[in-house]
Amino acid sequence: MTSAPQLLTDPFLQLPTENSVRVVWFTEFAGSQHTVNYGENLAETARASTIKLSRTREDQQSRVGNQTANGQVYQQTVNRDIWRHEAEVTLSVVEGLTPARVNYRVTSVREDGESVSSDVFTLAPNPKPGTPLKILLTSDHQLKPMTAANLQKVVETVGRVDGVWFAGDLINISDRASEWFDDNRGGAFFPALQGRANYTMNHDGVKTTYTGGQIIQHAPIFPCIGNHEVMGRFQRMASLDDEFNDTIPRAVAQRLYSGKSLKNNSFNTDTYEEIFTLPTNKTGGKQYYAVSFGDVRLVVLYITNMWRTPKLDSPYRGRYQEAVADLNHPEKWGYGQLIYEAIAKGSQQYNWLAAELNSDEFKQAKYKVVMFHHPPHTLGDNIVPAYTDPVQIITRDDFGNIKSVRYEYPKNDDYITRDVIPLLEAANVQFVLYGHSHLWNRFVSPRGMHFLETSNVGNTYGAAWGERKREVPTGYQEKYVELGDPNGLEPIVPTIAPLLGEDGKPMPYIASNNITVFSIFDTGTGTVSSYRFDTRKPDSEVIKFDEFQLK
Repeated sequence: MTSAPQLLTDPFLQLPTENSVRVVWFTEFAGSQHTVNYGENLAETARASTIKLSRTREDQQSRVGNQTANGQVYQQTVNRDIWRHEAEVTLSVVEGLTPARVNYRVTSVREDGESVSSDVFTLAPNPKPGTPLKILLTSDHQLKPMTAANLQKVVETVGRVDGVWFAGDLINISDRASEWFDDNRGGAFFPALQGRANYTMNHDGVKTTYTGGQIIQHAPIFPCIGNHEVMGRFQRMASLDDEFNDTIPRAVAQRLYSGKSLKNNSFNTDTYEEIFTLPTNKTGGKQYYAVSFGDVRLVVLYITNMWRTPKLDSPYRGRYQEAVADLNHPEKWGYGQLIYEAIAKGSQQYNWLAAELNSDEFKQAKYKVVMFHHPPHTLGDNIVPAYTDPVQIITRDDFGNIKSVRYEYPKNDDYITRDVIPLLEAANVQFVLYGHSHLWNRFVSPRGMHFLETSNVGNTYGAAWGERKREVPTGYQEKYVELGDPNGLEPIVPTIAPLLGEDGKPMPYIASNNITVFSIFDTGTGTVSSYRFDTRKPDSEVIKFDEFQLK
């Protein structure tokens, strides 16, 4: 007997316009028909188009079905067939009136005629200027332990949000399907954001199961690319983890793999781009984009690089040097923390950004916000070294044999602080949102531009503050900064209820594997509020601990 068909995800919302919105969902069957019913009594119908994801796979490290970490089901990397369905729902919008929310439900019909439908959710077109909105600011979920609790508390605390801005690192390994859809630990990307998670936390013998929040069924999500959305050389390594770590610069790939696929032999963001429908531009596709949403012009940039270990005694390729075992094998080198998309002055992305900041849509927006993944200011570890192309230094012995390959990152060539931030300041950007270091901290520039990193859902790397220093090399040409923000701003102490350090003084950050943080931008008041919840005390209140206002 054939089991009943199931949806792999609930529907979620993408790319709202003034009179439409896209509805997207996934199944593990191609199906014969996929539709959205919407409107009064769900009487109107929109048909969906379908594509098959091209690179989704599982491997020995997948946690899916009955497989734990031991790889007893998937003993090698195998393809996983997943289909994406998308329908554009067109709405009748009365001029001058705020569009009303509309009920909708999706239905997929399997090839044998059996069908499955979702619950009923709500959608709306792009909100008009003047519409007060609550926008969730988040990043770096990566199936981390506090993600489901974090998102559940968002809904319990502020109710339904109107949009989600996600500053990168949605998952860990972009091509591993289960991380998006059904990781058996209960905290995959879509279940957590759709209230279908099943993640249990255990503190002192007390177990609490969190379901996440029903969020993106009702609110469009606008993500950006973090380093974990990028995959390395395709099908060259034994596991997806190794493939993820196997990125090399495009120029090196051209030299090593002349005549072969440049993308397959360097890095790609194919799965991310296939999953999301985002605004496109002529130069960057949907890897960077801009969108108007109510009173906000949101500019999303592709600013991220390959994370590599800072340890000099590691047997692996690192930020500052190549592994000793690989010195005579350039095809195995990591080439430092390579930047995936140029943002330096004169690059395509920089020129696109300059044009966007000069556009009428940007200039006329009440709130001007820029989002990307890599931090311009932070107490976290991942801001060091500077965001610039690695300078390779090869030393040889008297016989020409390679003795070492190391990398320097000149601080004066940091593309974010040297090129991007002055451009944003000149355009009167009020707010920059980012992630990457798995903590909460914020800063304000002398000209009043706000910087917020709100990415604390577990697996924190800590903060370079007090006695705790970053791991940086000595004896290099550059002097790498061990404490504080390397780019010169002092962190802001939370304005309402800061946590206290061991010395009893208020701390200007939260870096915790027990206390999770989320932030909400209320466009009606122009305030950005941050909240914390102690997962060790499941019955405790969510505490608003910081707030600032955009002007």
